[in-house]
Amino acid sequence: MDKQMSYGDDYKPLPATSIADDVCIQVVPDVFSYTNKIVNLVFIGHPDENEFVLVDAGMPNSAHAIIKACERVYGSGCRPKAILLTHGHFDHVGSIIELLQHWDVSVYAHALEHPFLNGEQQYPEADPTVEGGMLAKLSPLFPNDPINIESHLKPYPADGTIPFLEDFKWVHTPGHSPGHVSLFRENDRTLIVGDAFVTVKQDSLYKTLTQHKEINGPPRYFTTDWSEAYRSVQKLHQLQPEAAITGHGAPMSGLELKENLDKLVHDFKEVYVPDYGKYVKKNDLLH
Repeated sequence: MDKQMSYGDDYKPLPATSIADDVCIQVVPDVFSYTNKIVNLVFIGHPDENEFVLVDAGMPNSAHAIIKACERVYGSGCRPKAILLTHGHFDHVGSIIELLQHWDVSVYAHALEHPFLNGEQQYPEADPTVEGGMLAKLSPLFPNDPINIESHLKPYPADGTIPFLEDFKWVHTPGHSPGHVSLFRENDRTLIVGDAFVTVKQDSLYKTLTQHKEINGPPRYFTTDWSEAYRSVQKLHQLQPEAAITGHGAPMSGLELKENLDKLVHDFKEVYVPDYGKYVKKNDLLH
């Protein structure tokens, strides 16, 4: 492993998967959702042009599967122009060092995520006490130490543009993490959400394994600011997306997406914020 890059001491493969593992879905002609065990990565680029960017970097010990999935879409020996991160939680950067060793490309993340990606700072601890299912209870087992990819790390441009993606803009959507971003293309209203909201009940082990489709706020055990999370959901709702790829769960589009996002915003405080947990301060959401 490159001495300049390292995972945290607690990084390890986890026995977590789902029925959607290794499934790749073409959501719009140049955007693909690829499920790596329990998390979605996104490929952006027309297959016939053999040029793409990769959004997020999957679970630990998954680099080979991710590379092979890219090659199924873009051809043998393909290489992304860059890796874009929605945020730096372990399931979104779990294979990034091996991918960088294979491809040697730049990684873009919001400046507020950099301390978790350059070895400086650990994320707040997962909350096993939060209202939720078995995965929430198991969350202290998930890797949480900072990784170090500083040699490849760059900030997103301050003007909202995204390198190599002329039509997409990044949108700051904190709450789940301080520098969480979502990506949006206005001309076809395609939204890459990250974990600002998801389409599976991610704290439930059964629903994660079966990928039962339902709208939800961000994964509860890692979300530390529910007021910010609510504002981020409102911001994404106002974009009126036509198609959305979330960090967990199946893509949604059209009327299904609209109705579910309407419900998420309308009922967020009463339904989607946990009733209890060490990061839950329900009174804050009243203002």
